[in-house]
Amino acid sequence: MELFIPNRLKKKVEEWRKNGYPCEYPTIVEILNFNLYEDEVGNNILRYLRKAQYEALEIYWYLRIIEKTPHIIDLYKKLYDDKIQMLKALGIHTSNDDIIKLLIDSNLDNLFEKIKNDVEFVKRNRLETVRESLTLDYPSYILALAMGSGKTVLIGSIIAMEFALALEYHSDFIENALVFAPGKTILGALKEISDIPFEKILPPRLYKQFIVNVKITYTQDNEKNIPINIKSKFNIIITNTEKIRIQKPTSKVIQYGIFNYKEKERYETEQEIANLRLQTIASLPNLGIFSDEAHHTYGQSLDKELKKVRKTVDYLAENTNVVVVVNTTGTPYYKKQTLKDVIYWYGLSQGIKDGILKEVKGSIFSYTDLEIKNFVDIILDDFFKNYNDVKIFDGAMAKIAIYFPQTNDIKRCKPIIEKKILDLGLNPSIIIEVHNKSSDKIKDMFNNRINDPNNPYRVYLLVNMGTEGWNCPSLFATALARKLKGSNNFVLQAASRCLRQIPNNIFKARIYLSNDNVKILDTQLKETYGETLQILDKTNQNIRKERLILKKIEIPPISIKKKIKRIKVDDSIKNNLHITIPKVLPKTADKVIFNLKEKEEYNKVLVEDSSEKIIISEDINDIYEISVDLSQIYRLDLLEIHNLLKKIYPDGDVPYSHITDLKQQIETQIKNYKITEEEIEVALAIIKKDGFNKEIENGKIIYTTEIIYHIEKENLILRYEDYKEKNKKELSFHYSPYKMDSNPEKDFFINIMEALNENVDDIEDIYFIGQLIDRNKTDFLFEYKDKNGIWRNYTPDFLIKKKNGKALIIEIKGEYFRDEFKETALKEIEGLNSEKIKYEILLTNKQDIGFENIQKIKNWIYNK
Repeated sequence: MELFIPNRLKKKVEEWRKNGYPCEYPTIVEILNFNLYEDEVGNNILRYLRKAQYEALEIYWYLRIIEKTPHIIDLYKKLYDDKIQMLKALGIHTSNDDIIKLLIDSNLDNLFEKIKNDVEFVKRNRLETVRESLTLDYPSYILALAMGSGKTVLIGSIIAMEFALALEYHSDFIENALVFAPGKTILGALKEISDIPFEKILPPRLYKQFIVNVKITYTQDNEKNIPINIKSKFNIIITNTEKIRIQKPTSKVIQYGIFNYKEKERYETEQEIANLRLQTIASLPNLGIFSDEAHHTYGQSLDKELKKVRKTVDYLAENTNVVVVVNTTGTPYYKKQTLKDVIYWYGLSQGIKDGILKEVKGSIFSYTDLEIKNFVDIILDDFFKNYNDVKIFDGAMAKIAIYFPQTNDIKRCKPIIEKKILDLGLNPSIIIEVHNKSSDKIKDMFNNRINDPNNPYRVYLLVNMGTEGWNCPSLFATALARKLKGSNNFVLQAASRCLRQIPNNIFKARIYLSNDNVKILDTQLKETYGETLQILDKTNQNIRKERLILKKIEIPPISIKKKIKRIKVDDSIKNNLHITIPKVLPKTADKVIFNLKEKEEYNKVLVEDSSEKIIISEDINDIYEISVDLSQIYRLDLLEIHNLLKKIYPDGDVPYSHITDLKQQIETQIKNYKITEEEIEVALAIIKKDGFNKEIENGKIIYTTEIIYHIEKENLILRYEDYKEKNKKELSFHYSPYKMDSNPEKDFFINIMEALNENVDDIEDIYFIGQLIDRNKTDFLFEYKDKNGIWRNYTPDFLIKKKNGKALIIEIKGEYFRDEFKETALKEIEGLNSEKIKYEILLTNKQDIGFENIQKIKNWIYNK
């Protein structure tokens, strides 16, 4: 597509890259090169960023440094010498009579003026997106990346690089960043910026300067202003558009009477807050504005929301130096028109090919002329047949989301679904419904704690929930029950939620569609990504799958000491728990009845005639959900808790106002518990054969599983057969192939194998253990709390065992990728087992392991 501007820019950037990124700012070359390393055959491999993120960064910096941050229309003019080609690239059809006449009678600038000012002309020729680009007074670019490709990390990377260059050169780089999105759910997702490992993006010297200068601020609902210093530098302000946009006064004269003076006060306060925040932001020099999920301000909302947001950005551009506006989105269309500010494009099918998204080839199913009962029966049968035992890397079970048009549809279908789940031999407590009427607790779980591995829910019944911004990696299937019209690509957003890829996943995603939704989804795919269901259904991943076979099955476990905490509750109390229905008074309100009373002729007043108390209905919670929650919180038997609740709530509904009292009743009975810490000795199995598939091959039993890897990582796959001749001592390869993560790991393994095959000393074996992270397949996993206090599993890279019982655990890391929380956990294990366990971290910033690191390990092998 020669007339597609991202393709033109790619060619320019490829040449720039080929020549080593020549420019007047060598630090950007240093940063870009830091993000790459060269493997042994000369291929450039990315350290941390994904391919799409890095390509977008290259194009962004090409425009910033080489093209000097041009206005988008000026960029079109520069890239297309031919006027007709440029107009076609902008989507201006030169075959239209209106356009032909203008081109004959006047020059190009007059045509652009016509597009800017003549609304009817624009509408008639479908030039809304061209008009939008022409009317901007500042450079504004769109980076269009499919879901799952890391748009938030891309925004954070651009900001970090801009700040680093500003600190280095004190020139025209961004010194303050405003990151905004229109909704609160997306604002929550933007908090990911705080967790970006900037040390993996910036070289050490630049990272140190950046991290001590940067200040990240989130706008708060109750703060009138933003807590930053006026005219200060290196602020990242994260907000939503509602908190900072220009509030346009209503055209009506609002009559605020005695009964709505509070509404007037609230309205005036909101206007004051918006103005104060805007004034503070406008004081900041060299501002960069970043919009995550920009299709809210472009795309489907171009004719409504854009005007509000644009007014805010225009205000900032007029009152401070706005260097550039950067928008990221996965939906770069407006009514089938490509947004003209797009400078980089990465679609769904490309995400599937590159392994960022799950494959759906052969896994998109549609059903015609089915009643909802039959539809639900079929999809749940299929889902649990294929995903019943599927877990992701952290142990979370595979989930399915079923989308309904209205909550009444859920009420009708939930009993059918519960019966089906029972027929499948499963517990109905795995079902949960989520919609606008759900309790705050359920919404909080759904929006903020959905990825807890202990989350018991697997079947989600949703209305107007679970689309954009909902990130659930363990979601493997979506089902669209009955016709979902929706707006803003609701069907597309719902259906594609299950596509986000996770590490070491070998399973496809599944999309189940009622026939009504097939056409809607296909249309929204075309309008949003320029792709079709057929394209997605045929797209293969650029990954390879290979069978892993256990070579050594009976490997002795390693016994180690570890500390555990125990909560001890008196069994006699646990076995005699009792609960009663809480005495909670219902919530009431006063109903006042007024009558008119004549005071004077033609003068009537309202007077209170009578009043009464009315009872306010409250939220009801499902007994299964409450049973699960209480059993988890207090570590009690689920069935026992359920039976206790069933006695006092036989209809299965638990009022929300009763929950606090129920908790207090249980706590009162079991509060006398003790937390003890003790050392125990556990045997860690390096291989658990029962977690592998048992097969018969050539009359022998073998144990296998399937691994996947990207084609670019082929050089890091090591197979037993390739080393058979050199491996005289039959060391290692307890399974084959080994899937290494990096060149230093591979280099270390080859060097140690060569040394041990020359002189094995008293080494029993060497194992590459970093590959298996499934507790069903190995016990050699260690728990640690990350910086956010969340428990995670950690598998080191190598284990060397001696015949005398001593063992060396080895982790290979780049200096800038160290994790103190992991290291602390392993150091504690080393301290408890000092007589037989040693933990060694080998640091390298090169593509080989280095002589000194090899010597460290040899010293342990041969001198101890």
